[in-house]
Amino acid sequence: MENIDLVLGADAMKIREMIQNREISVSNATSIFINRMKEKNPSVNFLVEERFAAAMDQAAEADIALSTGTAKGALFGVPMSMKESFDVAGMQTTGGLLGRKGIVQKNDAEVVKKLKAEGAIIIGKTNTPELCFCQETDNKLYGRTNNPWNLDRTAGGSSGGEGAAIAIGGAAVGLGSDIGGSIRFPSHFNGVVGFKSGKGQVSQVGSFPFVEDVWQQRMLGIGPIAKTVRDAKLVYSIIADHSIEEQDLTGFSINVFRTTELPLSVESVKLLNDVYLSVKDTFSTEREPLPYFEESALLWQEIMSIDGGESTRKIAFGNGKGNPLTAYFRERTSGSAEIHRYLSWALIGASLFKPSAKRIDELSNRLDEGDNFLEKYLENRLIVMPVYHTAAPEHGIVYKEIFSIKKTFLKYMPFASYANTWGLPALTVPIGKDEEGMPIGLQIISKNGNEDAIFSLGSFLEKQFGGYSRVK
Repeated sequence: MENIDLVLGADAMKIREMIQNREISVSNATSIFINRMKEKNPSVNFLVEERFAAAMDQAAEADIALSTGTAKGALFGVPMSMKESFDVAGMQTTGGLLGRKGIVQKNDAEVVKKLKAEGAIIIGKTNTPELCFCQETDNKLYGRTNNPWNLDRTAGGSSGGEGAAIAIGGAAVGLGSDIGGSIRFPSHFNGVVGFKSGKGQVSQVGSFPFVEDVWQQRMLGIGPIAKTVRDAKLVYSIIADHSIEEQDLTGFSINVFRTTELPLSVESVKLLNDVYLSVKDTFSTEREPLPYFEESALLWQEIMSIDGGESTRKIAFGNGKGNPLTAYFRERTSGSAEIHRYLSWALIGASLFKPSAKRIDELSNRLDEGDNFLEKYLENRLIVMPVYHTAAPEHGIVYKEIFSIKKTFLKYMPFASYANTWGLPALTVPIGKDEEGMPIGLQIISKNGNEDAIFSLGSFLEKQFGGYSRVK
């Protein structure tokens, strides 16, 4: 039992080390993670498709390679989970849609190719909301993912299944994507490490749905969901289209978010203050208002609604003829719609927030202005701030807060939308728990090119506050 607990709590680098040192075989490590998935999935519902037999075959081959001295790769023999939205050859990519059930991919996504080339063994794919279009994980095809710390709470989204998988120790490390907090919500809610890459840093080829709009592309980040910051850095270094430049953290100023009129839980405020106290004697610190902060939520919503949700609607309904309003009421009255009410309601919202031609010109100017300012502002600065105003709430609350016609997203989304709107890399690190034992993470944000400094501060906070702890 002690060996099993050690493996389940180990990060990818530790698993790799144990394999190299012959402390555990690849087959044994893989079977331990597979058994953990089998044990926890009935209650948490994070796993949507497994490749257990194929993974065990790969593990056996890896053990042979190890014995013959031909083992290679930074992730050699490491069992890994994968967000359902990434193509894996021989596995389905459905986007959680009933109409895409059975669509098996022939090729790997670009990021999957890179991870496999380093020896990773994919053991299963994890749940998402339909088309990754919501910050809660539920869909008509696979159902709802629960938070393993409390099954009545949300696991977040859209990488909710992945966040839950790593929280329970279902794999050594995983991969997610983030266009509206979709790595950071699950990382924060499930008590794991998550890294959203900055604009244009990781290929989205083989990710479904492919983001076509250039403004939405700037908001998309693909990155690891992990147990440790060092794993997040390793996986990012493998999948990124650039090398990580080494940086000296002492040359940076750290701006720790100070509370505003936006809602924020008492525990989150305390943890922010604790973080400030932990860094102020070692680094240059400040607690100043963030430029473009509160308006980032509106800009994010308008960019996500750039075509009124039309491109997403066509994918959602397959034939392109479905009506989100009709689907929403059908689902609420009889549960017989082909798409989940979360998606239909989000599409209705996108049609309402579609920006006019004049507003698009204003957005263009504002984004150019903000990009130029933040490039200089973040040159030698890191930001530490919340992901959401509270720890994981009960199922459905996040959806109501973000997709309300009362525009409450303006209060609840700035923390998450900031990194998306401005295309910034952001690392989420578990910092503590609330009074009910639910995890709280904080995110570290800077500009493209400052990834090493972000990871360095993340490692510092991880050591100061304890980081990841596995759900037993």
